[in-house]
Formats: sequence, C-alpha cells, structure tokens
Amino acid sequence: MSRDLRKQVKVLAFDTFGTVTDWFTGISDAVRTTVPDVDAAAFAKEWRRRYGPILARVESGELPWRRLDDLQTETLHDVAAEFGIELDDDQAATLVHSWRTIPGWPDAADGLRLLKQDFIICALSNGTVALLTHMARHNGFPWDVVGGSDLWRHYKPARETYCGLADLLEVEPGEVMMVATHQNDLDAARSFGLRTAFVERPGEWGGEPKDDSGSPDNDVHATDLLDLARQLAGDAS
Repeated sequence: MSRDLRKQVKVLAFDTFGTVTDWFTGISDAVRTTVPDVDAAAFAKEWRRRYGPILARVESGELPWRRLDDLQTETLHDVAAEFGIELDDDQAATLVHSWRTIPGWPDAADGLRLLKQDFIICALSNGTVALLTHMARHNGFPWDVVGGSDLWRHYKPARETYCGLADLLEVEPGEVMMVATHQNDLDAARSFGLRTAFVERPGEWGGEPKDDSGSPDNDVHATDLLDLARQLAGDAS
C-alpha cells in the first residue's frame, strides 16, 4: 500500500463473520451442546451455506426485509429438517443467539486495537447493531462505529451498506477501506468506490479448503489483522 493511499484512507470497515470471528468453531460448539445427537460440524456448515442465499432473496425483493436473527431462525429450521430433527423454541433461540458469542480469531482484538490508533474502525456486517454489540463486548473488539444491517435495512453486497457507512461518517467512499476474507465482498465494495484489503482465514470452514488467494485488484493482502496493521503502518515493503 502506497504512502499516499495510507493518507487517503480514513476508515477501515470490517466484515465480521469469518474475517474477525471464527464462526465455525463458535457455531459448531453451540450445536454440539444444544443438539448433541447431530453431526455438529456438518450442521454448522450447512447452516452457514444457507446464509448468503436467503440474504440475496431479501435484496432481490423476493422476501421482505427482516433482521438477520429472523432469517437465521428460518434457515436453522430448514437445516434441522434436513438433518431429521425438530428444534423447540428454546433450542432455536440458543443457536441463533450463539452468533453473538462466536470467538474472535486470536489476532483480532489486538489487531483492531493497533489499527484503531490510526484509523476509524467499524464493523460493517449483515448482523444487526445489537448482535454486533454483543459480539464486540464478548471479544473485546474496540469498534468506533457498529455498522449493522438494520441501520440501512439492506444486506451486503447492496450499495446502501458500503456507501451508507461512508455517508454516516461524512467521508467519501474512496476514504473507506473494506476489510474482508471474502473476495466477493471486496469486489462489491470496490465497485462502489471503496478501497479493499483481503485477510487470509484458511481455517474459516473448519478444515475445508478455502481460496485465500484474494485478487490483484485489492489494495492490500494480509495474513491476519496484525499483518494488516503492520502494512498500514508502513512497516511492510
């Protein structure tokens, strides 16, 4: 990242599920505790796979806008049916709320604290403000701003999410850098004028292969948030 670009970027906006937190460990542990007779790893992965498609149905107008917890409840029951089980209301609520306490990656909290010294740092997630606030308190994430989907009533990759954060903070899209481990998130952000940083998370899917190659179109490619902090501080060549 060039020195001029470092000076231009004022805000770092972070994807949370997978980039800052280890959803697989958190959700599979919750499934294992709540529904002990099911393959917890397989259940967690299938639930996660339902996440993107139902958000896309909302953004297409096929479904009305609803908070992420409501959408996650619907997909949870679909997955349970696929696995041949029926969840009661308490079990469903426990699993849906477990997204609020998924663990941060080991480098996440320290990396965010370093980055906060030079940038405004924000969660920019499809989670709600409440969900992200609980997640931050659980993990010690020092966000300056919690950008939840209920602020914009849209889900990424909609323009309203990325540009909504820029508008909220009174900066230009090019002064915001989206940080994510999902290249499609970064491609969408770049299409709306944001800068982009890819963060490798090879363990995101609990050992399943994951493409962490990123893209040459990104401004930065980092191995974790500590490496991102080093690069943005100008310590990397």
